[in-house]
Amino acid sequence: MEFDALMLSRIQFAFTIAFHIIFPAFTIGLASWLAALEFNWLRTGDPLYRNLFRFWVKVFAVSFGLGVVSGIVMSYQFGTNWSRFSEFTGNVLGPVIAYEVITAFFLEAAFLGIMLFGWERVGDRLHFFATCMVALGTLISAFWILSANSWMQTPDGFAIENGKAVPVDWFKVVFNPSFPLRYAHMVMGCYLTTAFAVAGMSAWMLLRHPHDAPAIKLAASRRSLSMALWFATIFVPVQILIGDLHGLGVLKYQPTKLAAIEGNWDRMDNMPLRLFALPDEVAETNRYEIAIPKIGSWVLTHAFDGVVPGLKDVPPDERPPVWPVFFSFRIMVGIGFAMLGIGLWSLYLRWKGRLFTDRTFLTAAMIMTPSGFGAVLFGWFVAEIGRQPYVVYGHLRTADAVSPVTAGAVTASLLIFIVVYAFVFGFGSYYLAKLLRRGPDPVEDIRGEDLHRKPKRPFSAADEGFDGGSGRKALPVR
Repeated sequence: MEFDALMLSRIQFAFTIAFHIIFPAFTIGLASWLAALEFNWLRTGDPLYRNLFRFWVKVFAVSFGLGVVSGIVMSYQFGTNWSRFSEFTGNVLGPVIAYEVITAFFLEAAFLGIMLFGWERVGDRLHFFATCMVALGTLISAFWILSANSWMQTPDGFAIENGKAVPVDWFKVVFNPSFPLRYAHMVMGCYLTTAFAVAGMSAWMLLRHPHDAPAIKLAASRRSLSMALWFATIFVPVQILIGDLHGLGVLKYQPTKLAAIEGNWDRMDNMPLRLFALPDEVAETNRYEIAIPKIGSWVLTHAFDGVVPGLKDVPPDERPPVWPVFFSFRIMVGIGFAMLGIGLWSLYLRWKGRLFTDRTFLTAAMIMTPSGFGAVLFGWFVAEIGRQPYVVYGHLRTADAVSPVTAGAVTASLLIFIVVYAFVFGFGSYYLAKLLRRGPDPVEDIRGEDLHRKPKRPFSAADEGFDGGSGRKALPVR
């Protein structure tokens, strides 16, 4: 492997986007989570929801700030490291990115301050409206970013004039063939990332303070754990269905990527489902393959005799690197089925009344805290590496998109990024960990009474079905 300007520029962009994507993946779901908490507080008057909102909004503020900082860096790289890409796609992608700034970033910026600092300064309904606008802004931002990236995967609605892409149908540009399912898959992935992060952190709080914490803090942890697991249980199967439909689109529009995902070298029907293999790109075969006969064709084409394309259908210089695509996909799918297992396990424990007291389950939920981030990262590896050797699929090769810069210049900037990111994100991660260790703060209920100091009535752990360690359920689990 030659570490020239092209390879170093790819490493630099991969480094920055890997850091960046984990924050939008969290904040998109967290913004909607905050809106749900505030809605439930306004609907029920239950101070637990307000307590949870005030806790998670601090986590959102830090994560949102880190996401903005890391995203700005990527924008500059389009001009410094990928100027030829910008020149080719600027007429198409430039307006799409501008729409994201105008419609989403401005919306978030306008209402973020009210959401973070306006609770005591504006009415409850106006504050809730601001929270909803921030949540909507994150979804609109994801809409335009996914539209731009999906156009690079399945470009449509353009013509090439004088060596540049020129839009001829904006509807086809924005709603290109892969966009609807990719957007749904990404947004659902963000929501599940937040759900498992919230569930895992809540499980950690329960494991850390099983009996000696204030009753309201235990109740808050139990409420957030229950809500997050309900969402995960319902929507993990939905995400698996969306992923299956998205796979049909990859088969249709990016067959070589699908062949790399499956490690399939020869076009065939009745293809086996490969659970494990070591792809050998030199010999064009798989070593140590473990597979289930015929199932692969049914999974990929929904027909047992469906034809699946092979990597040998195209010359070697048209193929993506097989190893990272093959294994990243299996890691992503494995995480997805682990999420499904946690959801089904939680249903069983709800039925038994032991959702909040089964330490084995709480430990498993805590371990799954970063699972959503991992699934998003490995999913992006599959999407971006699987698109190679093209940056605009079928039209612009990555090698032709890089700027005329030296390897030394890219190396220097990459090292600077590593140092700065280590400092900024190290500090941000430390502060987030400090917030999570502290847990929800005491808050006043809607009558102005401090629930930790002067409750209108004693707040007992039984309010959330807590059994006080007796092993008996006080109230039915919500």
